[in-house]
Amino acid sequence: MTKPKKFLERLFKPFVDGRKKEGREEKELEAIAAKEQKAFRYEALAAATRNFDPKQKLGEGGFGSVFKGRLEDGREVAVKRLGWGSRQGAREFMNEALLLSRVQHKNLVNLHGYCAHANEKLLVYEYVPNESLDKLLFLEEEGNWKRMQLDWRRRFQVIAGVARGLLYLHEDAHTTIIHRDIKASNILLDGGWVPKIADFGLARLFPEDQSNVKTRVVGTNGYMAPEYVMRGSLSTKVDVFSFGVVVLELISGLKNSAFARISDPEASSLLEWAWKLYNEGRSLELLDPALKSTADAEQVALCVQLGLLCVQSDPKQRPDMKRVVIVLSKKPRTLEEPTRPGTPAFSYPRFDGTRGSVYSSGESSSTVNSASTSATATTAATTSTTITVNRSSHREQRSARR
Repeated sequence: MTKPKKFLERLFKPFVDGRKKEGREEKELEAIAAKEQKAFRYEALAAATRNFDPKQKLGEGGFGSVFKGRLEDGREVAVKRLGWGSRQGAREFMNEALLLSRVQHKNLVNLHGYCAHANEKLLVYEYVPNESLDKLLFLEEEGNWKRMQLDWRRRFQVIAGVARGLLYLHEDAHTTIIHRDIKASNILLDGGWVPKIADFGLARLFPEDQSNVKTRVVGTNGYMAPEYVMRGSLSTKVDVFSFGVVVLELISGLKNSAFARISDPEASSLLEWAWKLYNEGRSLELLDPALKSTADAEQVALCVQLGLLCVQSDPKQRPDMKRVVIVLSKKPRTLEEPTRPGTPAFSYPRFDGTRGSVYSSGESSSTVNSASTSATATTAATTSTTITVNRSSHREQRSARR
């Protein structure tokens, strides 16, 4: 019996029950492991992480922890260690291993391989030096120099990079893949501030002959499309909605799920506030005050409009990611006018008949790796434009969130 085959038998033995679907997944991973030799020895990963020393921990997720490590060949890696006894985590582990083994793109986190040892299940990723986007964007600590480095040029780079990554998943991968959990904490930034989409535990392969499917609702508050939560209707436009939320968060520096109404008592969410400002011709007031000296006014206005188009209530009115990438890479002659955005899911009736707050996979569950290091952006320069921003409303909102 070959080593890859033995490895995969150990990998799935604790939670594969012989059902046809899981059997197919096991065979697919077996073929991949045999071809690409992605199996790691447990001893090598234990040594790389100093026996999973807490000081090496990069993050704590809903189904395990992530540790920084250095392999014998000098490569720095991030090792996700599945928590024991987690059936949901085991399913996500298998799902992520399967999907990431079959995709490769500049704007997706790279999976080096897997390890199964007794009850231990581990995924080995490339190490991405900078923080996850949420830690940079929403952390208001004094002296947060990395947040200060996240100027408009780099934020626009993140928007464009995530768009390209999603376009690859939706249209250029072997089969359409819907991520289902696009959010700031699932976007990692490498040493050149290039964004990488991470955490594919909730991702779904999408049937080529269907425009949408019904499925169990999973995701994170403030990022889920209304049709997905209310009816369980899943399509690529669910990712587009989440992407639109991230775009508006990048522009404003505010977290949608923690939005305070001090900026506008009539706005129930960041999306509502962005829509009201846009409708009144005041889009630039959405801009994070920290970006005043670096922002390109034309790009900001474009991204506000594009973000609002992505969060339209009707999924048919949202652009696909190909259209988004084209708009971001070329100066469009015309761009559709957005209507009132859909309300991000918080307490809709669920499609399974129950009601209450939509459960989340956890804000920290998607942190694959992060560390403190300096970096230099590699994107094209944008023109600095002085923009008048409503500073007081931003300050008041951020104070209210503390």
